[in-house]
Amino acid sequence: LRLVESGGGLVQSGGSLRLSCVASRLTPDDYDPGDYAIGWFRQAPGSDRHGISCISSTAKTTYYSDSVKGRFAISRDNANNAVYLQMNNLDSEDTGVYYCAAGIDYANIQNLCLNPSVSMDYWGNGTQVTVSS
Repeated sequence: LRLVESGGGLVQSGGSLRLSCVASRLTPDDYDPGDYAIGWFRQAPGSDRHGISCISSTAKTTYYSDSVKGRFAISRDNANNAVYLQMNNLDSEDTGVYYCAAGIDYANIQNLCLNPSVSMDYWGNGTQVTVSS
């Protein structure tokens, strides 16, 4: 599976951005992108990558980290193999490279999001988000 992120950029504190992640099959043997849970993971400078928000394959369940709850919203459009992350009221703590990743949702969405090294099989190259104060 191939994942391509877009939508990052430089924004002032309090502003908004919408990230997009578009998935596509690399080989005919890949599962359909709509069969995967998709997550957004942030890596700040000098920090490990950690889960921000994840959505199940059916979009019935979602997870948000405490740091973004109430400000970010994840959604997906399986007809277009896309997952979006609407980010509002951004602050400098949100700065980092945002990666989307895909994994088969065999467990609850929170566990998938908190254990990406185990749960996520495919990763995009990331998109930079910089929030200036």
